[in-house]
Amino acid sequence: MSARRRLWLTIFLGVMTAIAPLSTDMYLPALPEVQQDFAVSTSLVQMTLTMTTLGMALGQILVGPLSDLFGRRRPLFIGMLVFIGATLGCVLAADIYRFLFFRFFAGFAGASGIVIARAIARDVCVGAELTRFFSVLMMVAPVIGGQILLFSEWRATFVLLTLIGVFLAGATLIYQETLPKNERNKNITDSLKKFPALLHDRYFLGHCLLQCFVFGAFFSYLSGSSFIFQNIYAVSPQVYSIIFAVIGAGLLLTGALPARLAGRVPDIVMLKYAVLVPLIGSALLLLGFYFSAPLVIILIVLFITIVPLSVMGAASFSLALSRQGKNAGSASALIGCFSMLLGACMMPLVGIAGDYTTIPMAMIMLVGHGLGAFVFYRMIAADHPQ
Repeated sequence: MSARRRLWLTIFLGVMTAIAPLSTDMYLPALPEVQQDFAVSTSLVQMTLTMTTLGMALGQILVGPLSDLFGRRRPLFIGMLVFIGATLGCVLAADIYRFLFFRFFAGFAGASGIVIARAIARDVCVGAELTRFFSVLMMVAPVIGGQILLFSEWRATFVLLTLIGVFLAGATLIYQETLPKNERNKNITDSLKKFPALLHDRYFLGHCLLQCFVFGAFFSYLSGSSFIFQNIYAVSPQVYSIIFAVIGAGLLLTGALPARLAGRVPDIVMLKYAVLVPLIGSALLLLGFYFSAPLVIILIVLFITIVPLSVMGAASFSLALSRQGKNAGSASALIGCFSMLLGACMMPLVGIAGDYTTIPMAMIMLVGHGLGAFVFYRMIAADHPQ
């Protein structure tokens, strides 16, 4: 692959991968504003995040096999067209229930960008190069939306998402297919039959469960942090945007580590520390909240807990997909579904006790990271080839 095509493909896949964090994170600072605008409860406004992630989880299960059957280009283009329409629906929604409806379908269609980006990366890269490529994709940090509220209201984030969908639909038209016809599955039944086989692969299932538990903890942070910082620690939406941007910058910087260390430090070693550090951090975060630690202490601990996520994501996806070959679309869909399914369920639970308590978010994060560490040692490290 030429350097020019690699650069274009990196930008193209990076923006596609960004559909997930952009669709959820861009309006996080505005959640209290959305709550007031629609006059609903905390849990109900957090359901807007749930519907998006649930749509993304289910959409990946469908789009992944379709991309193995028809190639990457056609499902991606159709997905982007639906994403544009659903996101425009979010802009125009007059009540919370219509907003929830369009959020689900925006997530469902946006799943095409997430799962196909990973499958394309697997099409063109292997080994350490695959790890480098995934780390570049993970560096698309979720910091844009926090800044939009500095000069506009929350609906503007969905106008920007619509424009991103238009860009991706146009870029898809010039994308050169990376899955040759002779390597595609013959029918959709063959694709769907791969899911049970993949789930019987203990090593692959371990990565699915690791993503499930760790991202479940991460999504609890996404849904709860806006209310905790703005309602309990009394920071403004603009200050919260800065806090979120700093943590996003940490994700950006740590996302570069797998690329720089690939080939020198084994992926399994990077993954181990990316699992253990957040476990320790989430335990300290719970203690900090329980003893009402100052804001600066909470921010330091939260930073340490969240930023290893980009390393975990890059290393785990690379290890999980490195053995899958032509099954990359189905494998990517399955692991992507696992990474979002628990998060979708956890988001309303964070606010079920109200928007003036910190403990539910901290407890969910600690349990999620604890289960992730357990799965890593029992199903991944134990079965990883020496």
